[in-house]
Amino acid sequence: MSADFDFDSFLESYVADLTSALSVLPKDAIRDLYLAVCSVIENGGTVHFIGNGGSAATPSHSAGDWAKELSLRTICHVDNVASLTAWANDTSYDNVFVGALETWARPGDLVVGYSGSGNSANVLNGIAYASEAGCITACITGDYRGGGGGALAGVVDVAVICDTTSMERIEDLQLVINHIVKEAVKATSGAGSD
Repeated sequence: MSADFDFDSFLESYVADLTSALSVLPKDAIRDLYLAVCSVIENGGTVHFIGNGGSAATPSHSAGDWAKELSLRTICHVDNVASLTAWANDTSYDNVFVGALETWARPGDLVVGYSGSGNSANVLNGIAYASEAGCITACITGDYRGGGGGALAGVVDVAVICDTTSMERIEDLQLVINHIVKEAVKATSGAGSD
C-alpha cells in the first residue's frame, strides 16, 4: 500500500461523484421504466433481467425483491448457471440471453438490460431478440468512459443513463434505480410488504 494514498480524499471524491449523479438522475426515463413495469403487471406479463458481472448481481438482487414484494413474475437470466453455461458452451457467450429469452419471453414482457458500458454483446443480442419478439425493452447504464450509454442506449424503448463515467457508481445507481421503481410500484399498487 502506498504511504501517499489519502483515503479521506478518495472517499470524499467517490461520494461527491455519486452524490452528483444522484442529483441528476434521469427522472423521465426512470418514470418510463416504472410505467413499463406497471404495464407488465396489468397485462400479467414477466420482467426479465439480463447483465454481466456487477450488472448481473444487481438484477439478481432485484428479481428477488420484485417477485416477493410486488408478486410480479421476475426472472434474472443469470441465476440459472446450468442454463447460462449450456448456452455459452453450445452456442457462444454472446447468445446466452437470446437462448434464455427464446424459451421464456412472451410479447408484452419487459426485458431490462444492465451494462455499465452499454456495449456488452450478449446484452445487445438479448435486447435485439426481445424487440423482435414483441417485448418492451429497457436498459440501465451509464456514461462509462464517456460512452453515453453505449450502443444499448440507442436500441431500447427506455434508456436510463446514469451521469457518471465510473463503472462502480453506475453499478451503485443500478440498484438505487431498481429500488426506486420497486417502491413506486408498491406505493401505487399496494403490492406486497417489506
